[in-house]
Amino acid sequence: MAAHGKLRRERGPQAEYEAQVKEMRSQLSEQLRCLELQGELRRDLLQELAEFMRRRAEVELEYSRGLDKLAERFASRSGRLGGSSREQQSFRKEPTLLSPLHCWSVLLEHTRQQSRESAALSEVLAGPLAQRLSHIAEDVGRIVKKTKKTYHVYHLESMNAESKLREAERQEEKRSGRNALSTSTAASASTTTTVTTTETGPLRKSSLKKGGRLVEKRQAKFLEHKLNCTKARNEYLLSLASVNAAVSNYYLHDILDLMDCCDTGFHLALGQALRSYTAAENRTQASQMQGLGSLEEALEALDPPGDKAKVVEVHARAFCPDPHFDYQPHEGDEVAEIQVEMELRDEILPRAQNIQSRLDQKTIETEEVNKTLKATLQALLEVVASEDGDMLDSLQASPSTESLKSTNSDPGTRQTGRRRSQQQETETFYITKLQEYLSGRSILAKLQAKHEKLQEAIQRGNKEGRKTSWTQCTERKFHKSVHPLPSSQCNQRLFGGDLEKFIRSSGQPVPAVVESCIRFINVHGLQHEGIFRVSGAQARISEIRDAFERGEDPLKEGCTAHDLDSVAGVLKLYFRSLEPPLFPLDMFNELLASAELEAVGERVEPVSQLLSRLPRPVLVVLRYLFTFLNHLTQYSDENMMDSYNLAVCFGPTLLPVPAGQDPVALQGRVNQLVQTLILQPARVFPPLTMLPGPIYEKCMAPPSASCLGDGQLENLVGELELEAGTTAQEDDQEGVVEAVACFAYTGRTAQELTFQRGDVLRLYARASSDWWRGEHAGVQGLIPHKYITLPEGDEKQTAGVQATAESVSHPEGFLTSEFTNRLELGTPPEAVSPSGHRRHCLVPISPEQHVEMDKAVAQNMDAVFKELLGKAAVRQGHGLASTAPPSLGTRNLKPLACSSFGKNKVFSRGPGAPVSPSVSNPQGPDSTRKAL
Repeated sequence: MAAHGKLRRERGPQAEYEAQVKEMRSQLSEQLRCLELQGELRRDLLQELAEFMRRRAEVELEYSRGLDKLAERFASRSGRLGGSSREQQSFRKEPTLLSPLHCWSVLLEHTRQQSRESAALSEVLAGPLAQRLSHIAEDVGRIVKKTKKTYHVYHLESMNAESKLREAERQEEKRSGRNALSTSTAASASTTTTVTTTETGPLRKSSLKKGGRLVEKRQAKFLEHKLNCTKARNEYLLSLASVNAAVSNYYLHDILDLMDCCDTGFHLALGQALRSYTAAENRTQASQMQGLGSLEEALEALDPPGDKAKVVEVHARAFCPDPHFDYQPHEGDEVAEIQVEMELRDEILPRAQNIQSRLDQKTIETEEVNKTLKATLQALLEVVASEDGDMLDSLQASPSTESLKSTNSDPGTRQTGRRRSQQQETETFYITKLQEYLSGRSILAKLQAKHEKLQEAIQRGNKEGRKTSWTQCTERKFHKSVHPLPSSQCNQRLFGGDLEKFIRSSGQPVPAVVESCIRFINVHGLQHEGIFRVSGAQARISEIRDAFERGEDPLKEGCTAHDLDSVAGVLKLYFRSLEPPLFPLDMFNELLASAELEAVGERVEPVSQLLSRLPRPVLVVLRYLFTFLNHLTQYSDENMMDSYNLAVCFGPTLLPVPAGQDPVALQGRVNQLVQTLILQPARVFPPLTMLPGPIYEKCMAPPSASCLGDGQLENLVGELELEAGTTAQEDDQEGVVEAVACFAYTGRTAQELTFQRGDVLRLYARASSDWWRGEHAGVQGLIPHKYITLPEGDEKQTAGVQATAESVSHPEGFLTSEFTNRLELGTPPEAVSPSGHRRHCLVPISPEQHVEMDKAVAQNMDAVFKELLGKAAVRQGHGLASTAPPSLGTRNLKPLACSSFGKNKVFSRGPGAPVSPSVSNPQGPDSTRKAL
């Protein structure tokens, strides 16, 4: 029993072996699963790669098609760049003509190349590369299966070795058990024999022999069993050693070889496939880099000056300078240069000096603006360049997704916003300075041209002035007389009164103070710098105002160009003192609301609708005033008063802010409204057909040389009535002409007729270039020429009537008579030179002055010239001489001393005779003339 307990105690190591074997089996199973997992992973990876390549091929193909469509679309749209002109067609056919178009062409070609490369990459990815990945997946699956079979063979062999080891263990265990049993039996037998011998005494001799043989026999079995145990131990140790060696070899070599077998060719094939993909991408990238290189070369070839020169060359017809405007001589007037007569020196010399000072000042201002413009352009270019650099820096930085999400905390975004605002501010400042520079340079060019012309005329006048004595100059000057303003004994205040009531009471459509001030500024101050902005002398303003209040016109004498600011101040004072103002206070808010539109053209219609609610007399005055202010802005290069500056001067005067409202907040809108009226008077106010009444004319004469004012008409009619008598009336009846009234007219004095549009008027003779003597509804009087239409067939008849009754009905009769008398006496003729004044009078105007002439006035000038020249030729041919003073019925004429006229038509008049507007002297005639 002790032997069996010992054997049970010796089974502990065997259990340990069994635990090790069990653990080894679990490891082998885990290894098998790991190998299977690796195989599946490779197969899935290859399948994903193949699917990726196919999808990438589809994306590249779609990208290729999109790029191709994009390139074709913009290639077709590029045909619309710059229109469809033939010059632009040449640009499109040869895009290298302009560097920006060349860059655009290179960019489109680069896009097409990208499209082709993407299509080729799509074919590679969807074709050979995807197929290669599929083949690799099949190879990996097949090798994994074969490797798994090999693993199972190794597993089976390990199982057999384990069973053999177990069998050896069992054999060794058996033999070890028998040997222990026999040893214990022999020991017990020997002990029994010894005890028996001791107890019973000496045994017999046969028993001893038997016991000895038994011992020997048992000893022999013991030795045999010991030998078998040794063999079994040896076998066990050998088997154990072989098993350990097999396990060690498996873990150190076999399992690694099996893993290598599973990986056979996988990495190499996968590497080759991905290298093919890399090669295709590199080829596409190389093509893209080549295209980008071409685009970079095109960008380096950007040449703004060269492009500008090419555009000018291709569009030579559009950019070539216009031909020089030649002087278009008036009929019978061939003077094509500015002439400085003695009468005009007082006007032209200060104007030349003013232009010279203005030219110097403007040159300095333009140079300063040019410097600022260049500095601003450099700063703007630096801002644009820094923005592009920051964009590249942001691409290199590659911010994470989290930082991109938190854009509010990104300092780069805030910096970009600040830079954009700075760029916009710089652009606005640059554009403003550019406009200022271009405007200044244009003004410089115009001032320089005027200055050169005036200097040439002054030098030429100085040479000619030495040949003309000052006595002849003083003889041509007339003493100015003050004529009281015609009035109808109105009891309305002029300054500080009601405009509408004054017009109705006085019969003056435009108050005399307005007409006289505007005429004075038209004649003397269109080029005056700062007109209406510079304040005049308060004392002089008060004197002029008081004279107008007394019914006089102080601007006919005693006023010179030095009083321009005071005259302008009187005009503003008159409008400022009107009660109520021109624009009613109840229309103030509506007028400002209509002027809030940004575009000037959009403000015209609502402002015009609001002004139509004003009384018609007020509208006539407003139309007269704003047409004059519009004319004044055309000389802004000299007087520095554009529409905005005039609006600032007249805004508070014409449209005062009502009490209770903020003048500072509203003054800008008031100025904007007044500026609209100055810029668009023809569109804001009704035309003459809808609103009859006086209109401002750009060509005006001085008050003393005007075309027969009301007072002169009265004197003329009185003289004609005293001289004419019955004979003239009978002669006039013989050549009566019927005319049709184009517009309605209301007579301002008792001598002027009143008629309506469409009335038939009987004309007897012309009293002047602007007036006819005629009859309407049995009442005889004066008819304005511009308000009637003569039949086409009666033009010659009218000339005949004038020739028959020239001494009665036409003031030029006196003028022509005196002209012939002075020629006979050999008195040097008075040369009427081109005048700087703009007036209705027939005076040659040089093209450099850009004076606009009304068509009707030009026709009157033609008629007067032809008539006077014809009369002089007729009288010269007949050789008539007169010794008696001119009378109503007949006028004896003296023969002309010269047979031809020069370029300057020269006329003079007899004492007391009215001056014709067509031959008026710029300095103005007087009522008395010194005897020759």
